Amino acid sequence: MSESAASALLPVNATLGVLLAVLLVAAVAVAAYARLSPDGSRGRAREIAVAGVRATVQLAVVSLLIGWVVRSVPVLLGFLLVMYAVAVRTAGRRITANSTWWWVALPIAAGVVPVVVALLLTGLVPLKGIALIPIAGILIGGALTATVLGGRRALDELHTRRGEVEAGMALGLLDSEARLEIARPAASDALLPGLDQTRTVGLVTLPGAFVGMLLGGASPVQAGAVQLFVLVALLAVQAAAVAVVLELVARGHLHREQGEHPGTP
Repeated sequence: MSESAASALLPVNATLGVLLAVLLVAAVAVAAYARLSPDGSRGRAREIAVAGVRATVQLAVVSLLIGWVVRSVPVLLGFLLVMYAVAVRTAGRRITANSTWWWVALPIAAGVVPVVVALLLTGLVPLKGIALIPIAGILIGGALTATVLGGRRALDELHTRRGEVEAGMALGLLDSEARLEIARPAASDALLPGLDQTRTVGLVTLPGAFVGMLLGGASPVQAGAVQLFVLVALLAVQAAAVAVVLELVARGHLHREQGEHPGTP
């Protein structure tokens, strides 16, 4: 993307910094005033503030490092592993606060690895940081979101309807089968954000990949093809992630202790 195109989209100046600060303060204030936390406290407001500050610091560091990362394949692979590890830690601690959190490494990998390998083997994406990091980041982020939503919804449903699980077992179902029947409908809701984004693309929103390609000088057809790939790939990644995390919950590998409330990653 040329410098003039980028500045036309969003100039980086003092005005942008002030507006970002105002928006973050507004988000914190609204969350605190409405007590938008599961327990009715102001905990979510603090999370929003911390998330905003963390995002600022992390993006600043990545912006400084990205030029160095793209020059070396070993460093590139190490950077991708760091992205994956942070996603696993974030998703795991968001779902459960006990030692089972590391199991979420499986659903995230199950969704992302096959797609990335297919892209590399077909040559559609070269083993270069400037191309691979954005694609991998989008896919890992999508898998993280689906894993968190699917895992939390499944465990919440099992807690609320534990009597039905016991009833299913009394009728002869295995523990994992009874848990699966109860958790599956709730976990499947994790696919709804991706489905809605794909259904409404071009009508409600023009996602970042499409806009970025246009500003970089690509034709509308090229930009549309890239965005379509991203959306369809995300559907595949998220479907795999939800399926695996649901299976982990059903088998008891991912679980919560009585009275446990997952904390902030």
